[in-house]
Formats: sequence, structure tokens, C-alpha cells
Amino acid sequence: QVQLVESGGGLVQPGGSLRLSCAASGRTFSIYVIGWFRQAPGKEREFVAAKRGSTDTTYYADSVQGRFIISRDNAKNTVYLQMNSLRSEDTAVYYCGAALDLGIADSLYTRTPAYAYWGQGTQVSVSS
Repeated sequence: QVQLVESGGGLVQPGGSLRLSCAASGRTFSIYVIGWFRQAPGKEREFVAAKRGSTDTTYYADSVQGRFIISRDNAKNTVYLQMNSLRSEDTAVYYCGAALDLGIADSLYTRTPAYAYWGQGTQVSVSS
């Protein structure tokens, strides 16, 4: 199995930045797609960004395109989410998930059922 631990959340003013980290342990990190999802109160968990280890493909939700950057350091078994120009609507618990990279369509990894492993979440609050 894979264990995931998120960190880096906190309170930030609108327009500010945060960098989230997702540290993985267990099986070989590079064979997994790592995705970031978020869940706000009263809403379903939604896709934010994902990065494949096999091809280095990245993809983003429209709501964060141009503001967030996902990166991964396979040597450290860590994936990062750099969040810039934060808005109040970005407020949510952010989760990272790991999905075995089976070489199937990238779009699959924008959906929560693709992910077998999840971290505990880290709270991001954007408020003045």
C-alpha cells in the first residue's frame, strides 16, 4: 500500500500563495499518478490537479488553470501544489491521492474513483 501525508495548508489572504506537499511512502512512487482534490463544506470532492510519474503529464481543473502548479520530486517521493492568486472560493480541505498508473486516459485521473489511496487532508482557508 501507499501512505500519503499532506502538509502546508493554512490561512492566507486573497491574492496570497501557499505550497502544499504530499509525501508518499510504501510502493514505488514513480508508478503512481498523484492527484490533488479539494472538498468544501456542502460540496463533493473536486479535482484540482494531477501529475503522472510515467510521462510527466500534468492536468488542471479549469478553476485553477494558470494559478496552481503541480510538480513532483520522485527522489523525495513528494508532490507539491503551488497555489498562487488564491481566492475565497479556493477554501477547502485539500487531499492528495495516489492512483496506479495503468497507462489509460489522463481524464480518468480527474475522478476520485481512480484513486486507491488518500491522505488525511490539509485545510486551506482564504479570507481577509
